[in-house]
Amino acid sequence: MLLTTAIDYTNGSPHIGHAYEKIITDVLARYQRLLGMPVYFLTGVDQHGQKVEQTAAKEGVSPEEYVEKVTARFSALWAKTGVHYDGWAATTDPRHKRCVQNILTTLKDNGQLYKKIYHGFYSVRQEQFLTDRDRDEQGNFGPEWGEVNEIKEENWYFKLSEHTAWLQGFLEKSDEVILPHFRKAELMNALAKNDGIDLCISRPKDRLQWGIEIPFDTEFVTYVWFDALINYISFAGYGGESADLPDFATTWIDPVHVIGKDIMVPAHGIYWFCMLHAMGFSDEQMPRLLVHGWWNIRGDKMSKSLGNVVDPNLLADTFGVDALRYYLSRDITMGKDSDFDIERLVMLFNTELANELGNLCNRALNMSQRFTAGVLHCYLPLTEEDIALQQSLVESINLYRDAMDHFDVSKALEALNRHVVNCNIYAERMKPWEMNKDPEKKSRVATVLYHLAESVAHCAVLLSPVLPDAAAKLAEQLNRTDLMSLTLDQLSWGLLANDHQINLPSPVFPRIVVPAATP
Repeated sequence: MLLTTAIDYTNGSPHIGHAYEKIITDVLARYQRLLGMPVYFLTGVDQHGQKVEQTAAKEGVSPEEYVEKVTARFSALWAKTGVHYDGWAATTDPRHKRCVQNILTTLKDNGQLYKKIYHGFYSVRQEQFLTDRDRDEQGNFGPEWGEVNEIKEENWYFKLSEHTAWLQGFLEKSDEVILPHFRKAELMNALAKNDGIDLCISRPKDRLQWGIEIPFDTEFVTYVWFDALINYISFAGYGGESADLPDFATTWIDPVHVIGKDIMVPAHGIYWFCMLHAMGFSDEQMPRLLVHGWWNIRGDKMSKSLGNVVDPNLLADTFGVDALRYYLSRDITMGKDSDFDIERLVMLFNTELANELGNLCNRALNMSQRFTAGVLHCYLPLTEEDIALQQSLVESINLYRDAMDHFDVSKALEALNRHVVNCNIYAERMKPWEMNKDPEKKSRVATVLYHLAESVAHCAVLLSPVLPDAAAKLAEQLNRTDLMSLTLDQLSWGLLANDHQINLPSPVFPRIVVPAATP
């Protein structure tokens, strides 16, 4: 599988939306590896465009210097938060430039590009030309477009309208191309309104210098969206011109683009599909779009103008990377919006990790050290309670797998937590700390503790896509570091052998303590 995220626009600092998209894609990539499946995770930065050029000028630096500085912020955050990608896309990369220019030349040779004069309105914020369809009911261009200028200029256009009928039919027959499914109707409605409109894919150099030069007309540079979208294939090895890029035929397999809902229409859902079709990609080669929602603040979208943007760097430094990754994976349903809430971040970590899973680990590992000298053993016959706990694990793994296969990480973690809760209920019923006082119940104590430790081993594997570092610590305490190399199909009861010696435990999920407010 090829998993890609929308590349981040280098005109500012990363916010919580950027962090969510990268972390959730990292989780999905790690899950594919847990399945034993090949996966290539591609992400990066979009470095061209008018806004970048303008911001660099305001700061008194060149666009190259500006994007290098901003790119460093993004890459540093991904390193801090454990986002391990296989490929890095930067649109200033010479390999990408060559790919874009080759595609432009081929499209022109195939009659897909033409030149014409446009007289109308242009949104500086969105860097796109507007039509009357972009006006509101009062006939005005809304605030989402920012500064709108009336211009008249000549540009190159892509014959988008020649591919919209195909796209309509493709979407109608393809149930899994837009995920979650409810997003498909939004795209179909937008596509119906786009009929007959072609895409301007250039900007004259007298208005914009910072972009990829049109190879057959050097007075123009490429429109930032046309340039940026091509990263999905350029850094996957399309064209085969760079030996240091992967082989496209083996990388472009079941491609999934993880994107925000704000860039599905028109960029990914219309422009990109039509561009690929014009390049000769078959229906079977089209990517799926996994469209996520926004993180809001009390129902309002985060924005710099409102001053409510959440800094993921600060969250990671304050609460820890595990708390950040767990919250972003657990507290939003794919495709829907969610309100960011620091109190819920703390509550979810303390409740589901520190209390529930942490309590399970303490009971399984600490009591094993105290009561059985760290040696695990399961004695027969098993009780109904033992068998029920094993069945709980089977059910949770099945629910976890089904949810992850449908890109629902939150539901998968819910399934995992369900078994953890059942483990703690089992421990409360069995009370090994009381049974250990009776010398005749030593074998029963060992069997109960074995069931708890075995559950910890499975939980470590299932948790590894979301919290790889914490999962590795659990595996080390179990003296089974090789757990991290298991696939999901290799999970079955008995990961820990009889007479297996575990290591000394230490807390993996210390509670987050929030200082009390000063009266």
